[in-house]
Amino acid sequence: MKTVAIVAGGPIEFVPDLMSYKNQVDYWIGADRGALVLVNAGMRLDLAIGDFDSITENEFEQVSTNATSIETYPVDKDETDLDLAIVKAILLAPEKLILFGATGGRIDHTLANIQLLYRLQQEQLQTTIIDNQNELTLFNPGSYEVEQNLLYPIISFVPFSSCIEGLTLEGFYYPLEDGSVEWGSTLCLSNKLLSKKGTFSFRKGILIVIKSRDVLIEHHNHTII
Repeated sequence: MKTVAIVAGGPIEFVPDLMSYKNQVDYWIGADRGALVLVNAGMRLDLAIGDFDSITENEFEQVSTNATSIETYPVDKDETDLDLAIVKAILLAPEKLILFGATGGRIDHTLANIQLLYRLQQEQLQTTIIDNQNELTLFNPGSYEVEQNLLYPIISFVPFSSCIEGLTLEGFYYPLEDGSVEWGSTLCLSNKLLSKKGTFSFRKGILIVIKSRDVLIEHHNHTII
């Protein structure tokens, strides 16, 4: 199993076009309302899991009809529906995990889901959170190649730990050599690649790499960013 994707029950307006990831994912899990999102998007639903308290009986019937497998849990439980889905994903031993529907809406849910990246990192499972404006991935010290993504052209490097030491950025509009970036710093925000590929490396700390894009919003006949 190379790639497993989980669609959680976050606000639908934050979920990107799932069809564009169809050929990148080997197994799709829908957590609670995320299962309905997959069905409505015309995607394959390999496993639907959760207490399904956020969908109607008719919507649950839709999920049941389209899911290859379904697991229901009581509403009164310690784990979130996303936690249950992650446990199932880990059992599949994939090389990569993608989380959709994990951001937007309540900030406590978004922060907790971002912190899930650390937990999954301890499981040696490369995990990326993707929404319609961002991709977030956590990294341990080392050297990495990053490819240009025209959908998410802005690249930011944000400390997840108290300090990142020895950060070097090569092939970027704003290069950096052996720099230190402390938690709360904005030093490495809003960078871009000069060509199709670049590299980043660091020797200490835990780093969040965020690929993002600005979204234009039409509001009262004015375009704002």
